[in-house]
Order: sequence, then structure tokens, then C-alpha cells
Amino acid sequence: MTTAMTDTRLCPVCGFSNQCSLADPRTADQPCWCFSENIDPALLAALPEDIRNQACLCPRCALGVVHKPAFDSGRRP
Repeated sequence: MTTAMTDTRLCPVCGFSNQCSLADPRTADQPCWCFSENIDPALLAALPEDIRNQACLCPRCALGVVHKPAFDSGRRP
């Protein structure tokens, strides 16, 4: 079963704000912070397929920093 992401402003791993400029209509014309970062492909590959490429990771998750999720999504990266 596929779970649709409903809020592209939230990190799919932890649920905190992903600070994505593209997901915010006020800043959608600016490049996202992640465009200038090197994100480990293994982090992205560890995401369940149904949530890949749906929303940006937050800066902490993108850097592989472990922090407490904002909610229990039942998913593990």
C-alpha cells in the first residue's frame, strides 16, 4: 500500500520542517538549501519507496544527524 505525503514542507524522516524553499509559495522562486549540499545517496535509498522524491529531508536528516522525530511515523530510514 502506498502512503501519500500530504505536506511537502515536512521532512519525511523526522516530521520537522525541512526548510525547503520550493515547498513554500513565498520562496518558491529560490533554490532549495539542499541544492548546494552533498546528501549521502544511502540516506535517500534507505527511505521507503513510496516517500522518496516527495519532500526534502530536513538539514539534520540530510547530514545524517540522529534526532528525535517530531512524531512516530512508524518508519525507519
